[in-house]
Amino acid sequence: MSTAPPDLANQSKQKHSATLIYAAFIAGLCSIIYELLIATTVSYFMGDSVKFFSLTIGLYMAAMGLGSYLSKFMTDKLLQRFVMAEILLGLIGGLSIPLLYFTYTTTALFYPTYVLLTLSIGFLIGLEIPFLTRLMESYQALKSNIANILSFDYLGALIATIAFPFFLLPVLGIYQSSLLFGLINMSIAAVVLYSFRRSLGKTGKRLQFLTFVMSVVILVMLVFSGRALKEWDQMLYNGRIVHSEQTPYQKITLTKSKDDLRLYLNGVLQFSSVDEYRYHESLVMVPMTYAGKLIKRVLVLGAGDGLAVRELLKYPEIQEIVLVDLDSRMTELAKNNAHLVDINLASLANKKVQVVIADAFVYLEKNQQPYDLIINDLPDPNSVALSRLYSKQYYRLARENLTSDGLMVTQATSPFFVKPAFWSIAKTIAAAGFDYTYPYHTNVPSFGDWGFVLSGLKPISLVPKRPLEHSLFLSPETLPSMFVFAKDIQEIAVDINQIDKPVVLDYYLNSWRYFSD
Repeated sequence: MSTAPPDLANQSKQKHSATLIYAAFIAGLCSIIYELLIATTVSYFMGDSVKFFSLTIGLYMAAMGLGSYLSKFMTDKLLQRFVMAEILLGLIGGLSIPLLYFTYTTTALFYPTYVLLTLSIGFLIGLEIPFLTRLMESYQALKSNIANILSFDYLGALIATIAFPFFLLPVLGIYQSSLLFGLINMSIAAVVLYSFRRSLGKTGKRLQFLTFVMSVVILVMLVFSGRALKEWDQMLYNGRIVHSEQTPYQKITLTKSKDDLRLYLNGVLQFSSVDEYRYHESLVMVPMTYAGKLIKRVLVLGAGDGLAVRELLKYPEIQEIVLVDLDSRMTELAKNNAHLVDINLASLANKKVQVVIADAFVYLEKNQQPYDLIINDLPDPNSVALSRLYSKQYYRLARENLTSDGLMVTQATSPFFVKPAFWSIAKTIAAAGFDYTYPYHTNVPSFGDWGFVLSGLKPISLVPKRPLEHSLFLSPETLPSMFVFAKDIQEIAVDINQIDKPVVLDYYLNSWRYFSD
């Protein structure tokens, strides 16, 4: 009876050991990516990132624990079982985001799909480390075995957490990243089947064929993902999509329907060109009309589309406008996109305007020069990150950046649709040291009844100081009515919004949920 030479046997063991270590590395890489992709997708669609990241992690970990526990009952054909688990994981993980996109737009099964995908992926991942550890027993001592498997698994996880925000999300986007990592996950099955082909025999060939077929399915979907995404995007919007891109911070979409240009951030409408003047005139002209001093320096936080700046440039007394926006791609579009330039009148190219790419909170912390007027035109507080820009701490910083007789105005969501959020913002501004607050509202047809809060450190006389000659709809006669609230939207008892207790987020999401159901 012949046996393999010692050198060949050692080489074979080294090859098998290296294969299993590669599997551990890729397993760690893919497991974190799947978790991040699913949690991010659900947060984009449903809001409340804390809730859905927490829920995803919880379901994921519970399913992993179940998979690890049940793996001890699987005592035979470990290699075949491991390969089959990786084929399933590559397929389910790779198709997870396309499935979530599909169910969100076409069925009522989004939540069940989300839960089922999370549990399935978590369960299969839970099988990986126990299987790999037991497979490595033939090649390494126990302490080296566990150390190598876990260290390479954790290394893969580290690379995944770095790659996701800095490369995958801004460059590939969620949809394509899912498919790409499905293919990468399939490489575990392919490499293991090749390395162990002699010991697997016919079973190995059948698994190789299955791996090939599933990989081709994912690859075809990846190749045609651009077309699929365009079709999916178009299903979400009424108008023709004229621009769409994923930045490191948000999904920017511009649509056009006849003369109506609309901007969406993460699927949420920011303006319609048909009626945006009602919103932006209310935001800018109301404080300018009532300001009792010359307004020379203005700070605009948010408003990267340039529309608020367009209104400010109608006032010759303003000498300097500083616009602070987190997303450089938004301000670049406002400067260069023909559709946006046509309605913002190339406002960001004006010599009076300085664009600063920064977080609003951080900018207020570092700024040393006070402003006569601060305009908060920020996205609604539909996430923890955004709710901090409506907090008591944020408004305190804003107060410190104002001149002693300066004014601040804040877009404050809808007093009708999200009444608790609106009044919480108003109460929070007052609690931050603005002794004089003046909530007001107007009707913007594409939004509904929309609210703002004018505030100052000194009393503001609600007597017009400047003419409204440039306004398309405001007049001295109608201005007072903006500060009157009907019975069903009058002030209610609410809590102050704090960074460590973002109540405005719950107020906002719970109120909108009522109208969206």
